[in-house]
Amino acid sequence: MKTAIRYYSKFGHTTKMANIVGELTNTRPELATVRLTEPVDTLYLGAGVFLGKVDNSIVEFIKTLTPDMVKQVVCFGSSAIIKSPVPQMRKLLQARGITVSEKEFTCKGSMGPVHMGHPNQKDLDDFRQFILTTF
Repeated sequence: MKTAIRYYSKFGHTTKMANIVGELTNTRPELATVRLTEPVDTLYLGAGVFLGKVDNSIVEFIKTLTPDMVKQVVCFGSSAIIKSPVPQMRKLLQARGITVSEKEFTCKGSMGPVHMGHPNQKDLDDFRQFILTTF
């Protein structure tokens, strides 16, 4: 099974999460600016939210995807204010005809004093367990 990981991380939270995916899947995490060069079975796509939106690099990356390049996407991320970045990613992916797994993960992310210290070790342990259910 071919796996890829793409993400954007403004404050480092999603980087921590992408690294966990990489460790568990033996796949190198790449920033969303790195395009897919070959078809994958599962794409793990991670983002945080800043000013209520996922970063434009995620939006632009999704625009490069096609159903023949990606069998399914597993979305993950963190957020300090809104509930989750996943609905934004899901909407963009589905508009391109790409299958998005029902399995998704979002945890709190800190922004200044809001949710300071998140994602914490429990968040990351929970994420690790989540990723193990996606294989």
